Amino acid sequence: MRSTMLLTYNIQPQAQEAYMQFMINVFMPMAQSLGLDNAGVWHTAYGDYPARLLVFVAEESVMQNVLKDERWQNIEARLKEYTTDYTRRIVPYVPGFQF
Repeated sequence: MRSTMLLTYNIQPQAQEAYMQFMINVFMPMAQSLGLDNAGVWHTAYGDYPARLLVFVAEESVMQNVLKDERWQNIEARLKEYTTDYTRRIVPYVPGFQF
């Protein structure tokens, strides 16, 4: 069975450039190396919702191992330094858009 990881957050205005460099050079490559498949990145252009939604998909056993992995815990902690209103949810995989 597959699981979906949903990350939602707002980017701190003063951290925009550092956030982008971190995402491109550290976060996304590490997430992929841990076995998470990127299923989408969305930006909210209008409304009172988090600015970003990142979606990763993996087999349930892989997802559970990722959450326990110190490398994941470190990059997630670093991501939180650039963001506010951070949430992480693990839900059963459903094809298409999930929020």
